[in-house]
Amino acid sequence: MKAARALILACAAALCLAAASDPAERLPDAAQEAHARELFRQIRCVVCQSESIDESEADLARDLRRTVREQVAAGRSDAEIKQFLTTRYGEFILLKPPFSGATLVLWLLPAALLAGAVGVLLAQARRRTPAEAALSPEEEARLRALTAANGPEMASTSSHDGAEDDPRVT
Repeated sequence: MKAARALILACAAALCLAAASDPAERLPDAAQEAHARELFRQIRCVVCQSESIDESEADLARDLRRTVREQVAAGRSDAEIKQFLTTRYGEFILLKPPFSGATLVLWLLPAALLAGAVGVLLAQARRRTPAEAALSPEEEARLRALTAANGPEMASTSSHDGAEDDPRVT
């Protein structure tokens, strides 16, 4: 039991060390490093595309982390750093692109697709005819006349079930 606990503790320590970035790359000021790490989570790795530069191990992500740290150390604001990166790489570099004319389609397309799907479903529901429509009074009268004219063999197919004529039903 103690050996298993020690093994789990050693694995956890190794994972923590592996997750930490190279100490030589970190900023000496802990507040600036925390600020830079927050920005890393908002910037997309253009190599991996589905990861932030905080998660990515690609060389370009490492270069971007270095650039962001330099910008933070120089005292630039988040907006200035993001503007610097979008000027170089485009708005794709931001994991959450801002609402602008260029990204209008990205923001509105899901809502438009949902509205279109609802519209198609409503149109199909309106086009459907009921499975069995009720007979009008004229149609019921004609049905009674036809069944009476065709004799007793057709009477069993009339709209009533004939239960009142059955002596077994009380």
